[in-house]
Amino acid sequence: MSFDYDFLPGDSLEKRYESNNANPIISIITSFYNGKDYINKTANAILNQTFPYYEWIIVNDGSSDKKSLKTLDSISKLDSRIRILNKKNEGASIARDYGVKHSSDATKYVIFLDDDDLIDNTYLETAYWTLETNPSATWAYTDVVNFGKEQSLWVKKFDSSIEKKMNLLTITALIKKDAFNSVNGFNIKKKAVHEDWNLWLKFITKGYYPVKMSRFGFYYRRKQSNSELLAAQKNHKEAISIIDETVKTIKKDVNAISYPKFDATWKGLRDNFNYLEPKYLKNDKKDILLIIPWMTVGGADRFNLDLIKGLKDKYNFTIITTLPNVNEWGHEFNKYATVYDLTSFLNQDYWRLFIEYIIKNRKIDLIMVSNSTYGYSLIPYLKAKFNNIPIMDYIHMEEWYNRDGGFSRDSANVHDFIDKTFFCNNNSEKIMNDYFDISSKETGTVYIGVDQTKYNPENFDVKDLKERYRIPENKKVVTFIARIDYQKRPMLFMNIVKEYLKLDQNVIFLVVGDGPLLSKMKTYAKSNQSINNIKFVGNQDKDRVNEIYAMSDVTLNCSIKEGLALTTYESLIMDVPVISSNVGGQAEIINADVGYVVDCLQKENDIYNLDYADEEVKQYVVALQKILGNLSKYKGKCRNRVLKGFTLNLMIKSMDKNFTDIINNPNKDKIKNGKNLNEMINLSKDREIYYFQTFKQDYLWSVGEYNRKINYYCGSNSYFIPNTSQFRENIKKVAKKYNVYKPIAKVMNIGRDTIWRIKNFR
Repeated sequence: MSFDYDFLPGDSLEKRYESNNANPIISIITSFYNGKDYINKTANAILNQTFPYYEWIIVNDGSSDKKSLKTLDSISKLDSRIRILNKKNEGASIARDYGVKHSSDATKYVIFLDDDDLIDNTYLETAYWTLETNPSATWAYTDVVNFGKEQSLWVKKFDSSIEKKMNLLTITALIKKDAFNSVNGFNIKKKAVHEDWNLWLKFITKGYYPVKMSRFGFYYRRKQSNSELLAAQKNHKEAISIIDETVKTIKKDVNAISYPKFDATWKGLRDNFNYLEPKYLKNDKKDILLIIPWMTVGGADRFNLDLIKGLKDKYNFTIITTLPNVNEWGHEFNKYATVYDLTSFLNQDYWRLFIEYIIKNRKIDLIMVSNSTYGYSLIPYLKAKFNNIPIMDYIHMEEWYNRDGGFSRDSANVHDFIDKTFFCNNNSEKIMNDYFDISSKETGTVYIGVDQTKYNPENFDVKDLKERYRIPENKKVVTFIARIDYQKRPMLFMNIVKEYLKLDQNVIFLVVGDGPLLSKMKTYAKSNQSINNIKFVGNQDKDRVNEIYAMSDVTLNCSIKEGLALTTYESLIMDVPVISSNVGGQAEIINADVGYVVDCLQKENDIYNLDYADEEVKQYVVALQKILGNLSKYKGKCRNRVLKGFTLNLMIKSMDKNFTDIINNPNKDKIKNGKNLNEMINLSKDREIYYFQTFKQDYLWSVGEYNRKINYYCGSNSYFIPNTSQFRENIKKVAKKYNVYKPIAKVMNIGRDTIWRIKNFR
């Protein structure tokens, strides 16, 4: 998983909500002791919160440093919600108890945030909704980003039986104040004796349990010297004795609520939840709500990410995702938009209500849906509720093996309420017009673009790259880069490799990607001795994919279905010809100057059949022979093909124009349809959303996939995803000393569940 540790909450101050002093719901408590170095960043992270109903109480625990006191004074003037309390130095836990004691009587929740740590801008808002909709839970916490001297991602699944033996949680969580007071808070006079761990154990004693939100919301600063941690290590014996005494009082274990989970009641959707609506400070930008399934590696999400990045200066984007995933690109989306992964913090019965809240609160000017079954199911309701807000969608491909049309069918079924539908290729648009009988006046094509500056073959030394990837300089390279799943037909690629190597051994085949069929590909390669020129390089992050293209001579696309593949754009802009199945809009960009399109001889409904026609394999082999035998013919033409009509700049300009047109000229017929629907149904009553049963199947599958990925990455209880380069260096140092795996894991304090990672990095 790639993660940009240089992009952090609080890097700048971007207040978008009006301060609210009259009705604080949350007390943020910060213990401060000579903390001049980082607290300004913490202040920014707090003031950037999308939920303004808080007070920030900074307890000055006897600071003596003049610069620190001056910093504290300047922070106190930033916002009327900030209060400074002064007391003698007694340690963090006593300072925290002091802060809670002096918090407003009106506040319902407390959160402890140290003066060098950070929370993302939606932390308070999502945690508030989580606890309000799970009223029997006591506290809510998120996954952790460790940054600073050590960089890693840390996901902790709550298990009270394990919590009695080791602390799984950080101190930063949203906690019910009455529950905190019911256990007398920390109530520990001694400094640095694992008081946060002891607090969670006292909660368990009372039968209290948490909600785990499956997202990275808390940022913990790892410093070279952590005085509290060092002190806790020195006081270890005394600290453990306190922990042991608390553990003795626990009579039974408790279970956490853990997202994502499937929890729709089917008794109806909630309309009666009373929530606070912050006052959004509308600026001169238009506000767009984008509803998508997830933020993971792939062409559709690359388009979404490029879109919001390219138009961030003209529009405010709010993103809602509706299917659980590891969301490898989630952090990237957070740089340019406000993001809510509904699966990570909210029961499904409340999803519609939360989306309504976002639309009203953000004063949304345009709703855009793409690839989200739940989003499509909600369109009739949203148009009935918000008649004048235009709705558009963007479709990457029709899928005949998926509900006889996939998202194209979803769009057609609710098109009475959609202002305009856009496609990534003309072929899919024509199918919508001809097969689904949607007027061409309400459809359009916007090609996905590629960044011509980032993808430039002149920026790379091919000889150096081949040395790094251990590819002989005289060997030609054919690349298959895709999600290794049925749609991409990776086993057809293996058949092509087998047949081509019978004719030419001077080729290396690269497989780039991961997925459920990867192990099958590797098994096939081992069982066919003739296949000895293939390298599996796994997933590559977006900054290294262009290296793969740079040393490739040809890329292969074997998909049974595409819209217009992002890999085609990327390959051609890197001046690498493409051989592709003639599906979707591939023939709209691949002509005789830049590659070949090959007839797809397999029916879409046979997607799970891994037996392929010899004729189809032969077409690919012949095309490979022609291109590899005359590469100079294609040099320069591939890149120019993209530059003439398929660049990222052209895509951004086109989408900007469409946004403007739709916002300024909403379809009057669609407004009328929304009003008519509003008259036909009683919106105040709970009702099942259109197509929700279909979404149920997608969602259940995705929950399983999410948990499978978590366990794959890291084992049963928690996982540790390190900064890769730093991790390798640490491994080398420890391996040199011990030269065995188990002591390495012990010394690095990463646990048995991640020993396999060490083996992979060795």
